[in-house]
Amino acid sequence: MSRALEDVVRRQKAGEPAGITSICSAHPLVLEAAICEARDSGGVVLAEATSNQVDQDGGYTGMRPADFRDLVHGIADACGLPLDRVILGGDHLGPNRWRALPPEEAMEHADVLVAAYVAAGFTKIHLDCSFSCAGDPAPLTDDLVAERAARLIRVAEDAAATHGRAGELRYVIGTEVPVPGGAHETLDELRPTSADAARATLERHRKALVDHGLEQVWPQVMALVVQPGVEFDHVQVVEYRRERTAELQRSWTTNRTWCSRPIPPTTRPWTGSLPSSRTTGRSSRSARA
Repeated sequence: MSRALEDVVRRQKAGEPAGITSICSAHPLVLEAAICEARDSGGVVLAEATSNQVDQDGGYTGMRPADFRDLVHGIADACGLPLDRVILGGDHLGPNRWRALPPEEAMEHADVLVAAYVAAGFTKIHLDCSFSCAGDPAPLTDDLVAERAARLIRVAEDAAATHGRAGELRYVIGTEVPVPGGAHETLDELRPTSADAARATLERHRKALVDHGLEQVWPQVMALVVQPGVEFDHVQVVEYRRERTAELQRSWTTNRTWCSRPIPPTTRPWTGSLPSSRTTGRSSRSARA
């Protein structure tokens, strides 16, 4: 199903305001409604499990990645939606569930988490290494976030190769990543991601992949999470104000090169791919620290 995700990018880069809705729920009725909508509209459904919902130990739903896959596929079968129109996504995959542990121990758990999602057939992999673990600085530096994300991409690629899925995964990265379930604090103000910060995030992740010998994977990085000034907390929803993101919009519309092949590290441009509803997002790291 990576072709369906790539189609969104291509359409957006051609100037069409295109996206795909991410259904991040493990509730059978929510999944059924989304699947029926995809069936009736002729589209695809992107069903996502969050790292605290579904993990190698069961998460708070009691489901492991393969269990979530079976739930979604079972509902799709019952509703008459072909499985080639179902995309499975993993959201906020990283050390979030193990933040109380030292960084290396937490990342070892995250390694197992990512491998389990890939083994279960998930395609869209959102990596969130922006949380501080025990003993980490708060907030984390962009370089450290990118280094940990590259480590998890190595794990994901190894798992994909083991299961005959080499080249199938599509990654979402970022450092200003929304907290799973919304902001934990009452929000007074949100500052959208600047264009310079977005460029820096992409460059640091690109460099981290090169350092890990994964430069050939860069074209599979299809989206960057940014903060466009949209969020919710326990009592309110902060609405989007388009004029506040004018600089960010211009920065990616003037950089329309979505890589179809690896580019030498010394010449690789900023790709600026922000194709999906994953680009709606969150309070910055400093705001949630």
